[in-house]
Amino acid sequence: MSTGALVQDTGASRDRGPARDVTEVIAELSRHPYGRTSASPYETARLVSLAPWLPRHADRIRYLLAGQRPDGGWGGPDGYALVPTLSAVEGLLATLLRDEPAGWSPEAVSDAVDRGLRLLFDRATGPATHPVPDLPAADLIVPALVDRIADHLADPPTRLVHWRGVGAPAMPDALDRQRLDRVRLLLGSGRPITPKLLHALEVLGPAARGAAGVTATAAGPVGASPAATAAWLGDPDGTQSATLDYLIRAADEHGGAVPCATPITVFERAWVLSTLARAGVFPTVPPELLAGLRDALGPDGAATGPGLPTDADTTAVTLYALALLGHPADPSCLGRFDAGEHFGTWQGEDGSSVTTNAHVLEAFGRCVGVGGPSPAPVLRRLTGWLLDRQEPDGRWSDRWHASPYYATYCVTLALREYGGPSAHHAVRRAVSWVLDTQRADGSWGRWCGTAEETAYGLLVLLAAPPSSTIRAAGVAAAHRLSTMQDERTDHPLWHDKDLYHPAVIVRATVAAARVSAAARLGGSAHIPDSRWSAPLE
Repeated sequence: MSTGALVQDTGASRDRGPARDVTEVIAELSRHPYGRTSASPYETARLVSLAPWLPRHADRIRYLLAGQRPDGGWGGPDGYALVPTLSAVEGLLATLLRDEPAGWSPEAVSDAVDRGLRLLFDRATGPATHPVPDLPAADLIVPALVDRIADHLADPPTRLVHWRGVGAPAMPDALDRQRLDRVRLLLGSGRPITPKLLHALEVLGPAARGAAGVTATAAGPVGASPAATAAWLGDPDGTQSATLDYLIRAADEHGGAVPCATPITVFERAWVLSTLARAGVFPTVPPELLAGLRDALGPDGAATGPGLPTDADTTAVTLYALALLGHPADPSCLGRFDAGEHFGTWQGEDGSSVTTNAHVLEAFGRCVGVGGPSPAPVLRRLTGWLLDRQEPDGRWSDRWHASPYYATYCVTLALREYGGPSAHHAVRRAVSWVLDTQRADGSWGRWCGTAEETAYGLLVLLAAPPSSTIRAAGVAAAHRLSTMQDERTDHPLWHDKDLYHPAVIVRATVAAARVSAAARLGGSAHIPDSRWSAPLE
């Protein structure tokens, strides 16, 4: 039975769980057109600080209190704690200084701030002692929040008087205030702010309100960010608007908390459909979803969602998804992101992304003959660039995801399909690294075994030539994967202003891995129908 048949004919399948999950994922794309992603401690704390007037303010405070770690921080491990912890501490300090009415406990907030400050000022093990993760706008966010916290501590709330005059928390050595100062000068000059800066407009604080040259999209957001939108809106005048509706809707999705980016419509749909189709899973897709992806492609490419600039990653995955589903489009719009040796995620990108370039390789490789000259020179160039960035142990790492399993999955599958003979050795090295790093329980993960990373590892193995070693590892991974969703634990691994979890994309990846394992490994990988078909929460 083919993987496509497994999805289309679930009644004839012994393993109906993952097939039903594929159907549920596709339905989810229509039910929640803005996309589904996890709440962000960073973004939620920015609303606590900037928008206490927004409904569910007390719910956001309680969300921050509930999410504080035992060590006093927020967010992910190591350096990933810096941005969300700074944001939470500043937001809760601002709340105490406003002396707002009831709905939350001043004692609990004061205790949370005290513990957070102790971590931030810990020069031995605090988050500032770790390398700075490559998170968007971290070089703007960190100095802006450090300065705000220092201002608050010059005259702190009564319960935190012992922090008076301690100055600013430490910043990592790699960060300074130079870029933030340049952005502030740019705003003061009245010149237009570049679109990619709009996603972090909140770093300008009160100066962001009604900033010259900045407008909200028709759907309401500025920079697809609740924090940026709230900073631009300022205190509302009581008039209902699309911008205010956007903030209220974003807060209602997570019980008052908000995600870093919303809407993520094009990003979510393109990743879900391409992930399933790449694995040979071709579910019935509503025509309006395909039409929406086609409409998202313009002369400048596609954007993740309204309020964000077009980017090569979203453009490439959208092109690849459409081509796999029988609707190829001209990939020439990717040319504006061509940086010479590689493709930038956007024009003028600082740094580079291997996963973006892997996706561009797939888009050109799949769209051969659809407009423009032969893509062969681009395929050779990107293949060489990706090969040069493989790490000595066989993995790849990337700026858009905390886990090397995501990057290795993206690059390995792109090179296997479109890299030609020159990529064969690199693909074998990547498969060996995946085999060598499998955990004893069959899972994979950077910090712990997760369903998402286990799916990436399994899909890499299933794309490799069969062997007894690969089969044994694949069977172990498939059995472990069948139990992991029952644990109902999200592990944010994707990079935005802090780590986030795109629930539907991850669920599609896991479903693709399970369907592929059932087809490739046969009865040995049969997975009982557990709660995988339960609706997303």
